[in-house]
Amino acid sequence: MANSRRRDFIKQFSVAGAALATGTMAGCTGKQPPGEEGIRSTLMVPKAQGLKITGAFIDEISHDIPHQNWGEKEWDRDFAYMKAIGIDTVIMIRSGYRKFITYPSAYLMKQFGCYKPSVDLLDMFLRLSDKYGMKFYFGLYDSGKYWATGDLTWEIESNKHVIDEVWSQYGHYKSFRGWYLSQEISRATKGAIEAFSSLGKQCKDVSGGLPTLISPWIDGKKAVAAASASVSREDAVSIEQHEKEWSEIFDGIKGSVDACAFQDGHIDYDELDAFFAVNKKMADKYGIACWTNAESFDRDMPIKFLPIKFDKLRLKLEAAARVKYDKAITFEFSHFMSPQSAYLQAGHLYNRYKEYFNID
Repeated sequence: MANSRRRDFIKQFSVAGAALATGTMAGCTGKQPPGEEGIRSTLMVPKAQGLKITGAFIDEISHDIPHQNWGEKEWDRDFAYMKAIGIDTVIMIRSGYRKFITYPSAYLMKQFGCYKPSVDLLDMFLRLSDKYGMKFYFGLYDSGKYWATGDLTWEIESNKHVIDEVWSQYGHYKSFRGWYLSQEISRATKGAIEAFSSLGKQCKDVSGGLPTLISPWIDGKKAVAAASASVSREDAVSIEQHEKEWSEIFDGIKGSVDACAFQDGHIDYDELDAFFAVNKKMADKYGIACWTNAESFDRDMPIKFLPIKFDKLRLKLEAAARVKYDKAITFEFSHFMSPQSAYLQAGHLYNRYKEYFNID
């Protein structure tokens, strides 16, 4: 009898597991489980006070987050999820990193020995952007040399070829609407002004003036290496020094860079208003659109990186709204906000975001 009951239990457990895997259990079919009809979260804070996220990075050449191994079916579904909450712009964060690339670049495969990708992801992203009526920003190639040397001039020569190659092969797509200069900096960096100026100018010249974007980070208390066991440090930049250094950079890149989206996760939540106000003041002075990169992953945990707590994202978006930032984008939707992310928490963040902004 004991063995019989054990076999029955294993059989029932296996059936339940199969049902979960195929999405036939209650909650996976789109129907609410019995007893949950009419349940809705009640917020104690005013809704829709933050700046809505209308742009998202696409991180297909993943560096420090796990690859999700999606095909076009999954990516198509993700574009639909983004469109449903008002995202109108997608930014491919980089077209390649070291030897892994998103499109079959004859130049990069020959010059750097890059591996030929199994799928032309760039073509796929552009077709999906066309389908969903989104603007697509192309992210430049990252050789990895800057991270080893601290010198951005390494990136100029390789990307001169990439810019010409990509525009000649993919510039005909209606959704190709801008460029992302993917080299990230936080402060005055060797070669930064030269790199951003020359690459931004070439992008604009070859494409008839399409806009360019950068997304640096603020060298704040949470600016620690991903491999570090700590989540904060003492030697953070002051607001005064941040303004001094970035005023010099903005002055040197104006005309070549059209928008700057500072990453918002490296400063504490009670510092948001002060730093955001300075960023907006500088951007306005030098004629650069002031966006925010509202990070949807959590920098406050020793596990790097997991989807952010909703209230943390809300605080950042509300601060951006208070200083009248021009646009909010996020790094990055597919891992940290998508209902089909490998992280279960991401879909919950998507639901909380929709509730807050009254999105059906």
